[in-house]
Amino acid sequence: MAILPTVANETKRQLTEKQQSFLDYLVETQGDAKQAAELAGYSSHYHHVVKSLKNEILELTNEILANSAPKAAFKLVEIMESSRPIVQANNKLAAAQTLLDRVGVSKVDKVDVNHSVNSSGIFLMPDKAPIELPEEDYEDISDRS
Repeated sequence: MAILPTVANETKRQLTEKQQSFLDYLVETQGDAKQAAELAGYSSHYHHVVKSLKNEILELTNEILANSAPKAAFKLVEIMESSRPIVQANNKLAAAQTLLDRVGVSKVDKVDVNHSVNSSGIFLMPDKAPIELPEEDYEDISDRS
């Protein structure tokens, strides 16, 4: 049996040879779970295999993205520095940026929180005075009914 770390915690989960084989074939088939299950020797439907190995598949996916991150970074630099037209440059930029965002390499938003305080920072208003209206401006409530 092979040992593969799980995503949920740092303890090692014991995998059968068949399960480890499925994960290996999953990489080899570039993510085709159906084909990976067939190559690993699973005769039944592959969905139960995927369900039982969900954490390991997620961990494997993170590793694949992490391994591709340097390539994405170099692609960003290549497109940025190129003086010639690049086919589908916008799509390649978006894909590279998305991959880098998913592995945790993203732009940093900085907010400037500088605040200067001077001695006259508080302005006090005088109390409000009541407004006196002449009595003819008031309506008698009993007249309304």
